[in-house]
Amino acid sequence: MNRIPDVVIGAVACATVLSLGCGGGSGSTPAELEAREDAMQSEVTIASSDPNVVSRWHELAGSVTAVAASPDGATPEERRGGPDMTTVQLAVYDAVVAIAGGHKPYAVKPAAPTAGASMEAAANEAAYRVLLGLFPSRSTMYQGLYDTILAEIGPGEARTRGMAVGAEVAQRMLALRANDGRSVALAEYVPGTTPGAFRGINPANRQAFAIKPFALTSLAQFRPAGPPALDSARYATDFNEVKALGGAVSALRTPEQMEVARFHTAPPPRFIPTNLQQFATSHKSLADNARVMAALWTAVGDAGNACFEAKYHFGFWRPSSAIEFAADDGNPATTAIAGWTGSVPTPNHPEYPSAHGCFVGSTAEVLRQFYGTKKVRFSFASSITGTTRFYATTTDLIQEVMDARVWGGMHFRSSNEDGAELGKHVGRWVMKHHFLPSD
Repeated sequence: MNRIPDVVIGAVACATVLSLGCGGGSGSTPAELEAREDAMQSEVTIASSDPNVVSRWHELAGSVTAVAASPDGATPEERRGGPDMTTVQLAVYDAVVAIAGGHKPYAVKPAAPTAGASMEAAANEAAYRVLLGLFPSRSTMYQGLYDTILAEIGPGEARTRGMAVGAEVAQRMLALRANDGRSVALAEYVPGTTPGAFRGINPANRQAFAIKPFALTSLAQFRPAGPPALDSARYATDFNEVKALGGAVSALRTPEQMEVARFHTAPPPRFIPTNLQQFATSHKSLADNARVMAALWTAVGDAGNACFEAKYHFGFWRPSSAIEFAADDGNPATTAIAGWTGSVPTPNHPEYPSAHGCFVGSTAEVLRQFYGTKKVRFSFASSITGTTRFYATTTDLIQEVMDARVWGGMHFRSSNEDGAELGKHVGRWVMKHHFLPSD
């Protein structure tokens, strides 16, 4: 099990009931074991401290990866934020852990000497060289930070050795991610016309299914079972919930629910790195900051692509189509409303499973395992509402996002639940197989 970093506030009595056997007989149900585990855990409060090399590069990488290719060709790289952010964070982690020790590298154990090397210089070099490899036309966005950190470190053997470590890690990490599948040619998308089929034109992020995973054996490894059958009672329950609470006009949705729905419509390429940024400054140890960010982004990157693999595998329709064409679904418990639309804009890609569910499920599971508790206190901010929301547990975040996507009219409840479960599976897999203590 991963060592709990020194940011934890209060001792964790028992990090995992199932693995440590801290109470609970063989007759206990999973829910009872989980409740017993929660009762024995202390709280962790994420409190940001001064910026460090890891956090400064994470913040900048978030800005670089969020920029779309320019129409004039000046910045031609059309990258994918999740995989590119993951590549940066993994290079930073492998460079830092090569010097700090204590944990196994993700993939690269550099041949360059690490004794006496500066971790700051290694992290600086690794992040810079990965971004230079991924986004050569955008160097004006990150050259200044690179030069500034080098000047802050100052000349000397430690800096020179750290730079050599970081450069080697970056080169090898880029080689590992070369030909990662993002350039695979795709056939023209044909929208569905039958009941239950997604009807969008030129939908987004189709390329994700072909992206080589970072930790999973395949993107289909944890593919969920699929949406409820159109003639099922569960489908009718989901349908009528989103119809009543998620429409542009709703007599049941409260102003608070509308605010929550809008909060979680901030564009993911900026929303995710902005809100994960707090974890990069929450530890005393640079190595712990590098490790938590690498773990988070490995899980987020794989969960996001696994989610879209499932989306295009099932090709399920959005509530707007489902409610519009309910007369054709064969379910007597659903009723059509012509022209029904959600309370917030619906993204142009298949409905099942929810990508936001996959994101928060993977994030929550990594945080739970990294800190040894669900009782992690943190906050998220949204550029859409200009507000900040606070969470006492990782479960609170999952629940809020699942509600938000229903109240926004974008998703059925089962899609959110299955997306969150997919994300949790990815998070568990990442933490079981990577970022482990050294032997």
